[in-house]
Amino acid sequence: MPVEITWWGHASCTVTDSDIRVLTDPLFARRLAHLRRRRGALPPPGAWAADVALVSHLHADHLHVPSLARLAPGTRLLVPRGARRSVPTLRRLSHLSISEMAPGDETRVGDVVVRAVPAAHDGRRLPLGPHRSPALGYVVEGEGRTYFAGDTGLFDTMAKEVGPVDVALLPVGGWGPYLGDGHLDARRAAQALALLGAASAVPVHYGTYWPIGMDAVRPHEFHAPGQEFVRLAAESAPDVTVHRLGHGERVRVEVAG
Repeated sequence: MPVEITWWGHASCTVTDSDIRVLTDPLFARRLAHLRRRRGALPPPGAWAADVALVSHLHADHLHVPSLARLAPGTRLLVPRGARRSVPTLRRLSHLSISEMAPGDETRVGDVVVRAVPAAHDGRRLPLGPHRSPALGYVVEGEGRTYFAGDTGLFDTMAKEVGPVDVALLPVGGWGPYLGDGHLDARRAAQALALLGAASAVPVHYGTYWPIGMDAVRPHEFHAPGQEFVRLAAESAPDVTVHRLGHGERVRVEVAG
């Protein structure tokens, strides 16, 4: 049975495995503070349908409470440990079944197991607050094993913590002209891909949001990361099939099972 991946833009994807719909870091807004959606239509209402939604960390472009509020009653929501304390507005989402996760924790949803794994990224809610929550990635295991990296830099134990996977959803850019620490650009994402043993990869977290008024500032950092990842992955991990999706496009990936 194949795993189906749909990219909605930024870090938002739907992973369908074993008839379970897993939604990652839902962000369904035309504008977020100083960012606007420059490319891709807003996801249609069907994108909100999920059995479980995953939040990788507390930054507002990954934990977006108005987008989470649109999920159907009873949807499972997995968030980093301490999220409800750090983001009090999460408590308004009483229609969702919220569980806090730390690296190594597992949650079963139907025939799928979701495992939280570490990420090398600042997990705090910004602006700087008094509480810390871990930034996470997730491995979704059903018929296949799909790694959603969230936001992360390379780290020494990545291969060991994540383990061999069939599909890797890897961030390759950002929402501004410069990437800070704790991120993967196209080159570092290709290096990560070589570590993970994946058969397929989908680049995400690029080409969607950009600061208002900065369209002409380093525009290649907005447009180029996806194609650059394709090129570099062919050098670093030539046996991996890379699927560069447009917004709203999906791919069915056959897995070994």
